[in-house]
Amino acid sequence: MQSVDRLTHPTISRVGFWSALLSAIFGLLYLIAEAFHLMGMLGEFDSATSFIYRMTPSLFLAIVFTILMVSIHQYASDDKKIWSQIALAFTVIYAVLVSITYFVVLTVLVPFTLRGEADQISVLAFGHGTLLFAIDVLGYGFMSLATLFASAVFQGQGIERWIKRALIANGIIAPAISLQIVYPPLWLIAALWGITFPAATILLAVFFRKTGQSA
Repeated sequence: MQSVDRLTHPTISRVGFWSALLSAIFGLLYLIAEAFHLMGMLGEFDSATSFIYRMTPSLFLAIVFTILMVSIHQYASDDKKIWSQIALAFTVIYAVLVSITYFVVLTVLVPFTLRGEADQISVLAFGHGTLLFAIDVLGYGFMSLATLFASAVFQGQGIERWIKRALIANGIIAPAISLQIVYPPLWLIAALWGITFPAATILLAVFFRKTGQSA
């Protein structure tokens, strides 16, 4: 059974709220930047400006989402911790993969691009079919799997039911996210992340806010 102390622990609620809120914010900032990018408002497809605006929030997202998964694991009842532990393990894999990708793009690819020397490091190019893109979509596949397993933590009614649904919805698109590199049309399914992820993190922010108030 879930203890009252765990359910209303102020530290868990506070950290869970802020990490969920920041995950939603950084996720939305990425989506906005991606929309501007697709509309050609950030310059060329592989311009330094486009990389900076899209990769920076994504790098911070990896940090705060990991903290969010830790919060969910701490909140989980003892009989559900096996699922939250798996979710946390997948999250760590995601965070490592995408953090390396975005750090390399921002600190290596962007400077070379600004100097007009991007062709010298073509192996580090970022775009569909490239090495870094493959690592990136693999990472987000693990992120989606993390939310799928984390959904098992939430069994209540009301907002917990909606959190569970949002986490599952985000989780089941994992194959489309990772396999779009070999079958590009799957991006149409993978793009649902732009709905499911903000929905799940906003609901989690509201949930942890409420548990904090009850404490």
